[in-house]
Amino acid sequence: MQTVGPLAAYGSRERPDRAKRFTLDGRNELENHLARVCEKVLAGVQKIIPPHKLEALVLGGGYGRGEGGVLKTGNGDRPYNDLEFYAFLRGNRFWNERKFRPALHKLGEQLSPEAGLQVEFKVDSLAHLRHSPVTMFSYDLVAAHRVLSGNSAPFIGGEHHLNAGKIPLSEATRLLMNRCSGLLFAREKLAPGPFSAEDADFVGRNIAKAQLAFGDVVLTAFGQYHWSCRERRERLRGFSPPEHLPWLGEARRHHNAGVEFKLFPQRIVAPRAELELRLAETTAFALPMWLWLENRRLGCRFASAQDYASSPVNKCPDSDRWRNCLLNAGVFGPAIFLCANCHRHPRERIFNTLALLLWEIRPKDSDLQRQLRPADLLPGDDTEKWVAVYQTLWSHFN
Repeated sequence: MQTVGPLAAYGSRERPDRAKRFTLDGRNELENHLARVCEKVLAGVQKIIPPHKLEALVLGGGYGRGEGGVLKTGNGDRPYNDLEFYAFLRGNRFWNERKFRPALHKLGEQLSPEAGLQVEFKVDSLAHLRHSPVTMFSYDLVAAHRVLSGNSAPFIGGEHHLNAGKIPLSEATRLLMNRCSGLLFAREKLAPGPFSAEDADFVGRNIAKAQLAFGDVVLTAFGQYHWSCRERRERLRGFSPPEHLPWLGEARRHHNAGVEFKLFPQRIVAPRAELELRLAETTAFALPMWLWLENRRLGCRFASAQDYASSPVNKCPDSDRWRNCLLNAGVFGPAIFLCANCHRHPRERIFNTLALLLWEIRPKDSDLQRQLRPADLLPGDDTEKWVAVYQTLWSHFN
């Protein structure tokens, strides 16, 4: 197994020995456990993918960056975050995805129980990555990772992905969309009815993820994002924005809490009432963040969640009309071509619906129907469980 420090292959001045560890402070037993999991992953992948096809197998995410979460328990340190592996294959990436993805998914399911965390795989192509525009994902991966197999510097030729200042604002919106969706799903867990320890942990974890995203969104908007959450915390603390942000102090507080949870996670055992208050506070703060970001990204003046959701402004203006039609047809079927805005990216429906479900006290069924069930194409029932219908659409385009 080869290890590559953060940017080490590209002449970085960062300390290359950081990536020899999966975590910042995990005990040797945990580090050795994660190393053994990686060895088993590599062996399993090599049985599935022929050597001439496999260009590189890379561990990304927190553990690939050396900042994986460590759950302290009475039985020792345990991993907490997912293990995210990227198999870069030669040849057509779509055909490779179709051919190898099912077997890799099965391998992940087999290894996850022993690993003690979710093992996930993504199939991609280095040639595609080198010619793709910068995203938050590509920057994080190229900037800091661990190579398990292949060239020790697989991303040479894709150095443009190291420029965090080129991450578009749409990536910040996508991040906030996903984290605010987590808040919405957490609120469903807090609905009247049975409330388990797993539900409490789900709620607390999604609050922390949203808190981290608040600061990350600010840094991304001003070209200050960094792959290390610790560096992002320091940058946000000393950041002097070129415009007045009345909520910046609160964003710093939230972000600090999110970083602490990411690096030193804990099982949430708080009672339902306490979590309801924390979720309400976090959700309320997320609205001005969302409106500020979208006003900045789209050049608009949305004053409320309803104003945002009902606006005819194209919220994915850089997307291709014809590709959008195909994406919509893939989710809603060909009858979507009879509906308005079939040429808009389906993620716009997610943006609008999220604003209604998360921040409007009583969103109108007609508004939700228009966004989530155009021509009555998405599955639903007489009770219109809109959050479940939203989650169906979100799962396609998160």
